[in-house]
Amino acid sequence: MSYHMSRTVSGTFEDIVERAREELSKEGFGVLTEIDVKATLKKKLDVEFRPYLILGACNPTLAHQVLAREDKVGVLLPCNVVVQERDGGKVEVSAMDPAAAMTLVDDPEVGKIAATVRDKLQKAVDSI
Repeated sequence: MSYHMSRTVSGTFEDIVERAREELSKEGFGVLTEIDVKATLKKKLDVEFRPYLILGACNPTLAHQVLAREDKVGVLLPCNVVVQERDGGKVEVSAMDPAAAMTLVDDPEVGKIAATVRDKLQKAVDSI
């Protein structure tokens, strides 16, 4: 089982980040956190890195459902979506596979919710 779903597309980094936000929103996700890896590595280590952004996406309804069943599952939330610049003017969008992560939780209902989240994330990634 893969731990991510990815797609490489053409466009500017900024445009793809905006498209990712839009497609996530269409699937009921909000972006709770944003980590600019390039800026962080420059500031903390004074190293250059390609544009690389981690978006912490959350679907509140589904998060509530899974948290109601398993209160410690918050350590696996939110769902990270990575947008990174690639060679040749390409941008890759990757999302974690929550179904893979939730195999750590011994509750079939949590697995069903995670599969729903995975399907929504896959649809968002495929739509970019």
